[in-house]
Amino acid sequence: MANLKIANLRKAYGNHSVIHGVDIDIAHGEFVILVGPSGCGKSTLLRMVAGLESITGGEIRIGGNVVNDISPKERDIAMVFQNYALYPNMTVAQNMGFALRLQKAPKADIEQRVSNAASILGLERLLDRYPRQLSGGQRQRVAMGRAIVRDPKVFLFDEPLSNLDAKLRVSMRAEIKALHQRLGSTIVYVTHDQIEAMTMADKIVVMHDGMVEQIGTPLELYDNPANLFVAGFIGSPAMNFIEGTMSATGMKDDSGTIWNVGKSHGAVAGKAVTLGIRPEHLRVDPQGYKAKVYVVESTGSETQIIVDIGNARLVCLVRDRMAVRIGDEIGIGFDPAFAHLFDTASGDRLVGASRLAA
Repeated sequence: MANLKIANLRKAYGNHSVIHGVDIDIAHGEFVILVGPSGCGKSTLLRMVAGLESITGGEIRIGGNVVNDISPKERDIAMVFQNYALYPNMTVAQNMGFALRLQKAPKADIEQRVSNAASILGLERLLDRYPRQLSGGQRQRVAMGRAIVRDPKVFLFDEPLSNLDAKLRVSMRAEIKALHQRLGSTIVYVTHDQIEAMTMADKIVVMHDGMVEQIGTPLELYDNPANLFVAGFIGSPAMNFIEGTMSATGMKDDSGTIWNVGKSHGAVAGKAVTLGIRPEHLRVDPQGYKAKVYVVESTGSETQIIVDIGNARLVCLVRDRMAVRIGDEIGIGFDPAFAHLFDTASGDRLVGASRLAA
């Protein structure tokens, strides 16, 4: 394994720039996830690291060595693709050992490394099967096995779970995380699914429009989002946002509702701000804001209540079963210490808006 350093990396297709000076430092053995909406540049960035896309500017170092002009096969990386990229006319064992055969590795060495990888991934009984005889999850494990046998410096994963059903994605997340802990490998993983990012990563890189919005641990991003984009992207259900203007008594929205946002945010009266409240920080409170129930969704272990307060529509996540129905009037409250406040014009988070930042 090795560290990976990306410095001022840029990519343009003619006059169209898609990656704008990205800087990321990834330590030995770190599991880093690039996350963002479709078209944000995360897969392009990963392909540049792999050598599958040319670099317009900047520098990539793997293990301290600049690899800008080195071919993909000489970078000592292994990539796991979204579509598995298995050879249909080869068995599982042949697929896993193919790269080693190209390197003319000894047959005994290939068999040993394939056997070890199969043992790690639970593929021992499938080595003689062909890809068409495997489930989607088994194919993905074969693709990972093919990467493992190469013992690369860095593993690159490009949305490897997006073709799997929801239940299988959950189990495969656990398998990949366990694999990382067992191998201690340096992993760079691309996904648009922020749940994958939150549950798997040591460090998350949030990208938007070819730029890095914020880098941090999952909980750092969740508790202290740097701006409105990160706050809205990280978390499920998404953070609630209410726009308004600061007054002497709180934040006043366009319906005239005054929201208590605490006193540690540093916003001056008259400033246009956006209040952010996570659904789990809202609570049913008879003494709270008067709300009308718009939708009720129960999952058994929790209840999601969507309410209207003035012109604001908010999602409230309750960890109990609630006997409320559409049209009911209830009270909704929150601790202002858990409120996030953002500058509406710039989108930047105002310092001190959340107790979690202290």
